[in-house]
Amino acid sequence: MQSVALIDYGLGNLRSAEKALVKAAAGTNVGAEIRVTADPDEVARADRLVLPGVGAFAACRRALDSRPGLVEAMTQAVRGRGAPFLGVCVGMQLLATRGLEFGVTPGLDWIAGEVKRLETADPACKVPHMGWNGLTGLSGQPILAGLAEGTPMYFTHSFAFYPERDADVAAWVDHGGRFPAAVAHGNVAGVQFHPEKSQAAGLSLLARFLEWRP
Repeated sequence: MQSVALIDYGLGNLRSAEKALVKAAAGTNVGAEIRVTADPDEVARADRLVLPGVGAFAACRRALDSRPGLVEAMTQAVRGRGAPFLGVCVGMQLLATRGLEFGVTPGLDWIAGEVKRLETADPACKVPHMGWNGLTGLSGQPILAGLAEGTPMYFTHSFAFYPERDADVAAWVDHGGRFPAAVAHGNVAGVQFHPEKSQAAGLSLLARFLEWRP
């Protein structure tokens, strides 16, 4: 049975994410043990990693760094061993080179790009971007398999991750202007929306992540 480390650094919707991952695993042909953990040894050994995140980029980065050895363990698993990784909301944004929220904060730099405040061209599209919105421009990335153009997902955020390369964008969304809804590069993927709040479509994405063989 594969181990899935749901990383606990104090700033993520862990209970909902754990329940969603357990439910998604039950609908697959792969066994998965979901472990909520901040233990670097457990993270370094995990077969898959999920990094949630709620709040400001800088605060999440500080919280992650405050757990001794955690970033190093994540890097060993993901960059060293090639373990599949999924970042959710700010967990996706932390993949960036830097975040520009309340100053400049270094990210993990696993996918080159910046996290910037949403700018909408339509006054009716408010920031924060909250609620259901449809995915567009799906790239065929395996964790999005089975999702149709326009599939609605649940968003709640004021900043977005803009990769340097459009090739690293796995799906887009429009809210007074187009921005990335999902990113992927090699064994690393991230989603700006919350799959744990996105009903059947979100569970499908989590199940595909558990089956993903990058």
